[in-house]
Amino acid sequence: MAVAGRKPAASGQTRHRVKPSTEWTEVPNAPYAGDVPDLPLQRTVVTRDGQEQVALQALTLQWWETVSTMPHCSLWAPSDWMFALTTATVADAAFCGVSSAATELRNREKVMGTTVEFRRDLRIRYVDAVVNVESAEVANIADYRDL
Repeated sequence: MAVAGRKPAASGQTRHRVKPSTEWTEVPNAPYAGDVPDLPLQRTVVTRDGQEQVALQALTLQWWETVSTMPHCSLWAPSDWMFALTTATVADAAFCGVSSAATELRNREKVMGTTVEFRRDLRIRYVDAVVNVESAEVANIADYRDL
C-alpha cells in the first residue's frame, strides 16, 4: 500500500527536520532469478453458454516474463506471487480489450511496483551492487617501533 502524503524526491537529497515514518527498501539492481510459479497457459472466460478456456495472449506471457524478473521480487512472499498470478489473468483480459480490466490492472501494478513511480510510492529503490575490494596487507606499525 502506498504511503500517504507527498511523494519522496527521487534523488534523496532533500533534507527535512523530521525523520520519515517509513524508510526506503534498497534492493540490488539485478534481475530476480529465484523460484517463480508457473503461469497457466489458459484462463476461464464466462460466455452466454457457460464457461470457456481461452489461451493467454503473447503479450501476457511477455508481461509475466518482465514482472517475474523485477529485482524486488526477491522480497515477495508466496501470497505476493499468488497476487501476481491473478494479476496476469487480469492483464490478459486487459490485453484482450476489456476496459474494466485495464483499470484493475493499473491498480494492481501499482501495488506490485512495476514502474519507477509506483516503486517510489512503495519506497523501493534499486541500488547497484557493492563490489567488495580486498584490502592490501597492512604492516603493523608496532613491528617498526623501537621498544
